[in-house]
Amino acid sequence: MNNETVGDALKFVKENEMCKVCSHNGSVFSVEPPLFVELDITETEPGFKGDTATGATKPATVETGALVYVPLFVEQGDKIKIDTRTGEYLSRV
Repeated sequence: MNNETVGDALKFVKENEMCKVCSHNGSVFSVEPPLFVELDITETEPGFKGDTATGATKPATVETGALVYVPLFVEQGDKIKIDTRTGEYLSRV
């Protein structure tokens, strides 16, 4: 498989995780990751007291290297649940 086939589909998938491979007549045309994954935050800015604005987010890097926007209360080392279809934060785990 090449990068064109895979694209950004695997940016939230860890090594040895199960994915769905779609093919036709032996030719792979797409790879589908699980709908939801749980990943650790490896890098993010600390939240500050008083940062309670509704809907405020900050960038965070997860263990696969992908960038996700998370609420201000999420800290480095937290495990979060991500929707792989949209790349959005869902909850802390």
